[in-house]
Amino acid sequence: MPKENILIVDDEEDILELLRYNLAREGYKVIRAASGEEALKKAGSGPGDLIVLDLMLPGIDGLEVTKRLKHDPGTQDIPIIMLTAKGEEADIVTGLELGADDYITKPFSPRILIARIRAVIRRRKKQLDDDTPEIRVHDLVIHSGTRALLVKGKPVDLTFTEFQVLSLLARRPGWVFTRSQIVDAVRGEGYPVTDRSVDVQIMGLRKKLGSCGKYIETVRGVGYRFRENS
Repeated sequence: MPKENILIVDDEEDILELLRYNLAREGYKVIRAASGEEALKKAGSGPGDLIVLDLMLPGIDGLEVTKRLKHDPGTQDIPIIMLTAKGEEADIVTGLELGADDYITKPFSPRILIARIRAVIRRRKKQLDDDTPEIRVHDLVIHSGTRALLVKGKPVDLTFTEFQVLSLLARRPGWVFTRSQIVDAVRGEGYPVTDRSVDVQIMGLRKKLGSCGKYIETVRGVGYRFRENS
C-alpha cells in the first residue's frame, strides 16, 4: 500500500538528508524544503499528509510557518511534528498552542522520530469526532451526554471541570495538551480555571481514577497527555 507524503523542513542539508533517507526507507514519499517560505509553498501545493518542521529557520521561522498553515483552510488539517533544540520549552508550548501535533528534540533518534510520525498518523486516522456521545479508552467509559464516568465498570463522580479536562485528554490519547489549551477547553462556564489550577484538577483526577490515574501523564515544561497505550 502507498505510504503518506511527508514534507520535511530544515535549513541544514545533513539533517534533511538524514530525514529523507530514513523516511524513504520506511516507504514514505518525501518532499524537502530548506526554508519557511519554501515550506509554505510546497505545503500549499499538496497533497501532504504530515510535516516535520524545524523551528529555527532563516526568514520565516517554524512557529510562523505553523501559524500560517493552521490559518489556511487548505493546510490547517495537515499534522505537524516540530523539531526543536533542547531547552526551547517556550517555543514548544507556543507551537502546540498554534496547532502542532507533537514535537521531538534535537539531536534525535531516527527510530524515535519515525515512531512519532506513525503515532501522529495513527491518531489522525482514529480521531474521534467531538460530538461522539461515548468515549471508551483503557478501563474508562466516558458518557458525554450524561456526564457520567465508569472506571473498571464502577461509577466515579467528577466535578464539572474535572469531567471537562478528562474528556479533552481522553478523546485524543497521545496528544500533548498545554495548560493553556486545557484552560480554554473549560473556560466560559463560570469556573475560575487558571494554568496553576489545571495542575490541581489533574491531581484530583488522578486520585479519583485510582490505578487508572497513571494514564494521565505529565509532559514536563509543556502540559499533559492521556497515555495512548496501556
